[in-house]
Amino acid sequence: MPRATPSSSATRRWAYYDEQSPSDYDTSEVLETKGLEVDKNEEDVVLRDALKRELLLLSSVTNRGEYASQDEQNMLIDLVSQLEAMNPTEDPAHNSQGEWDLCLSSTQFFRSSPFFQTLRTIAGEDNKQLALNFFDIHDRATTSGRVGRVRQTISSDELISEVDLEVGIMPGFPIRIKGTVVTTASFQPVSSDTFETTIGTTTVTGSNIPIINQFLDNVRLELPVSDAIGLLGQVPVNVNKIFYLDEGMRITRDQDDNFFVYTRA
Repeated sequence: MPRATPSSSATRRWAYYDEQSPSDYDTSEVLETKGLEVDKNEEDVVLRDALKRELLLLSSVTNRGEYASQDEQNMLIDLVSQLEAMNPTEDPAHNSQGEWDLCLSSTQFFRSSPFFQTLRTIAGEDNKQLALNFFDIHDRATTSGRVGRVRQTISSDELISEVDLEVGIMPGFPIRIKGTVVTTASFQPVSSDTFETTIGTTTVTGSNIPIINQFLDNVRLELPVSDAIGLLGQVPVNVNKIFYLDEGMRITRDQDDNFFVYTRA
């Protein structure tokens, strides 16, 4: 795997690849050449636990990597890469069921959601920069708030993504709107390290605005995202790879090789 250089221009997030990389750089080539490694050496258990402790500590003090300095970014990338090289599970894509909390991300937290991954998939490689610009605008639009708990619940055939949001109406205004964006998607392992998701619905729950909260609870408003996208053509399939899985941690990479580190809830 090539050595990555994080962007120094991002204060709220950081990219996995150098901003100076060619615009036609195809990160799918990286995922194709990077294969799943299985470490069966029992002596590596102690080292693996030490790497996990260091990773979780650094993730905690940098708010899941959001405020990591460039040196800290490099350290996080090294820790993730080392853990992926010491993966103890032979078939992670088929054994990732359970509830997971996002503890580290190399990109915006919301890009772990199938909703935003679907937008990225629709853009394809030709319009990749357009999608990245949209994600950046969306990120800046929520600078007066914060992203809270981000979690995934995976069953044998479904992935449920929940993102807690707290968004200020405007900078300096004391009222903040809270809620949880819940997105459902199908979950289909297609190889030992790869799974595909197809988006289903998106809804908002738990608003702190009484009128909105009552309306959402009573109506249970769900946006049939899959049906809406289907009107424009075939609903896209998102591809993710799991290069590390044990009883308490999962490391997943999206199509752009951004990594998302989860711990069991």
